[in-house]
Amino acid sequence: MNMGKMAAVIIVFLAAIVYTLPTFNPGLWPHKKINLGLDLQGGMHLVLEVQTEKAVEGVIERMTYELRNQMKSSQARYVSLDQIEGKKISVRIEGKENLDKFEKILNDDFKELRILSRSTDADNLTILLDLPEKESAHIQKLAVDQALETIRNRIDQFGVSEPDIRIQGDKRILIQLPGIKDTQRAKDLIGKTALLEFKLVDETHDVDAAVKGTVPAGTELLYEVREDPQTRRVTRTPFLLFKRALLNGSYLTDAKVQIDSQYNEPYVSIKFDKKGAQIFEKVSEENVKKRLAIVLDQNIYSAPVIQEKISGGEARITGRFTTEEARDLAIVLRAGALPAPVTILEERTVGPSLGTDSIQQGLLAGVVAGILTVLFVTLYYKASGLIADVALILNILLIAGGLAAFQATLTLPGIAGIVLTFGMAVDANVLIFERIREEVRNGKTPRAAVDAGFDLATLTILDSNITTLIAALVLFQFGTGPIKGFAVTLSLGVLASVFTSLVVCRLIFDYFLINRKITRLSI
Repeated sequence: MNMGKMAAVIIVFLAAIVYTLPTFNPGLWPHKKINLGLDLQGGMHLVLEVQTEKAVEGVIERMTYELRNQMKSSQARYVSLDQIEGKKISVRIEGKENLDKFEKILNDDFKELRILSRSTDADNLTILLDLPEKESAHIQKLAVDQALETIRNRIDQFGVSEPDIRIQGDKRILIQLPGIKDTQRAKDLIGKTALLEFKLVDETHDVDAAVKGTVPAGTELLYEVREDPQTRRVTRTPFLLFKRALLNGSYLTDAKVQIDSQYNEPYVSIKFDKKGAQIFEKVSEENVKKRLAIVLDQNIYSAPVIQEKISGGEARITGRFTTEEARDLAIVLRAGALPAPVTILEERTVGPSLGTDSIQQGLLAGVVAGILTVLFVTLYYKASGLIADVALILNILLIAGGLAAFQATLTLPGIAGIVLTFGMAVDANVLIFERIREEVRNGKTPRAAVDAGFDLATLTILDSNITTLIAALVLFQFGTGPIKGFAVTLSLGVLASVFTSLVVCRLIFDYFLINRKITRLSI
């Protein structure tokens, strides 16, 4: 016998045992067990749609604001400069001098804008601007990609084992969260836009008039919502804020939960980068004794009075949070804001009881298929069939070890993939055994027949399994959820069946032919 091959086989199976055991006893090293998919352990399935048009509107809004600033700094007067229909900028200018300044600003700093329509009357200009289709499509694609990464970061910090998060189509995101129990909390965490803004409170106009519908230009009416922890009553306090955000969450570097030593309540401590710290310091210095509202997704969390210049780039968000609420807020702030709002198109929750039934039925199918395969092979190939049965059992062990070692996810179709590998593993042995039978009938000795049988069948086995493996890899690359689970177990099954058929079975035959010196094959 080849001692090198024997040692390699022993090492492989010992490794498979080491990785498989923690699934049955989680306290064992290396603390890795087979992860169960959404259909087996229950969880949440979501399909989100990113409102990519809002991302384009956000870019147009920013460009409108920048264009106004550029006009003011160049002392170019305009009659009107507004964002209309969400994705367009309407500009009206009077006077040749102002017109020339505007043309220069547009050509130098806003080359990406497209002129939709232009009408001139003497020295008056009315122009309609927007973004070309190609630029809009690029912004929308970036919005989906950024939303995917932001949601992935949030879920990673939330602590879900083996989530499946991927883009589906042009602007949809598929999310599968196995084992999740608090589904509402997960939805809130995923769907929160988390746009953090710091805005000054307008204390010169009447808030009551704004509540009744008279909102002054350049301001907006937002509410601070608080819930009394004892009575559970909700109070909504209106605030009139200037629309322009003095600082936003894009400058954040960290957000963490801390406990207020005075009131023993959790709050979220935030820290800005160098540029954000400079802006925050300047804003606080210029607005001492004014109220600065901390706004997240159009909800006011607090509106403290600035008592003095704040340096160091740190601030806190309070709001009578529970520890869990403060932790979730810190997660979404650390992960960053979504570039555009998302809507839930599809939601399914799989209960753990359904998953348990699926496991039991899948295992029952696997056991029945395994027993029938073992009986058939034993009856048809006699003692040689027992060797194939041993290889089949070891094949299952290798698949289980592979699932645990690579932290792959076992799904219900994955169990079907394991059952399928029973037939594939036996199929490889059938090819070998039939070749051996032919050689025996041709009068060769048992050892020569076994050598010829393995040699002649090897290429055929490799060819058929390589094509199957390629198909499995394609399914893994382009499939989602359960399909990926099927591809994983099929791939592991192909590799394991090739190994057990060509290496393990050969070693067992060599043991009986060389060490035990048998003179007759039971095949």
